[in-house]
Amino acid sequence: MDSVRAVLIDIDGVLTVSWKPLPGAVEALRAIRAAGLGVALVTNTTSRTRASIAGTLSGAGFEVSARDVLTAPAVTAAHLAEHFPGARCALLNSGDIGEDLGDLTLVEESPDVVVLGGAGTEFDYTALNRAFGHLQRGARLIAMHRNLYWRTDEGLQLDSGAFLLGLEKAARVEAEVTGKPSPAFFGTALAQLGVSADRALMVGDDIESDVLAAQRAGITGVLVRTGKYQPETHEHASGTPDHVLDSFADLPALLGLAQ
Repeated sequence: MDSVRAVLIDIDGVLTVSWKPLPGAVEALRAIRAAGLGVALVTNTTSRTRASIAGTLSGAGFEVSARDVLTAPAVTAAHLAEHFPGARCALLNSGDIGEDLGDLTLVEESPDVVVLGGAGTEFDYTALNRAFGHLQRGARLIAMHRNLYWRTDEGLQLDSGAFLLGLEKAARVEAEVTGKPSPAFFGTALAQLGVSADRALMVGDDIESDVLAAQRAGITGVLVRTGKYQPETHEHASGTPDHVLDSFADLPALLGLAQ
């Protein structure tokens, strides 16, 4: 742990649940910052902008700003601008993320790219069938993430990964994923922090998309038993986390930091 210079942290299920701080999370993040470690909050949350996320977390006691937050929508917008410049994009997403989408051209008809964000009431039959039609006509499929579910204070809730699987199967296409677990997402976070993978640590509650994906990118992985964590998912995962903690509150002790 002496070599760690920066910490990548998932938000939902690690720092908060339904945007309410988990016990000890505020104090743990404060200790990490006091030790001079870099911090990037890396999230597949697609319902809020970076500024909105930072404002909510700051109001809950976390010492963060918008520049500390890296979201799947922001990375997706940058990816589309680089690899599909000028593309007409049909967006299916729950939440207003326009501020983080830059100059993307959003359309309802004849898109070049179908962009799938996070699930909500917008993911009804009509919207999914319209996306299916676009894909049949040759549109590319970009997904911000593959999350099957997330945890709220009302329990686990279905996410867009479940619908993504259906669209891929029905349209016989494979989505390009821009958020976690994409290696490019972790690469963007490391570049933002100015550290190499071997000097970074990733903390998440999703063993596959957060932890094992980070480990495949050369980052030390830490799984926490909060949020969407389930023992059976852990047992049947595709790999073994470098570290497992009961919660984010235990991270400073793992790093040898005083609180």
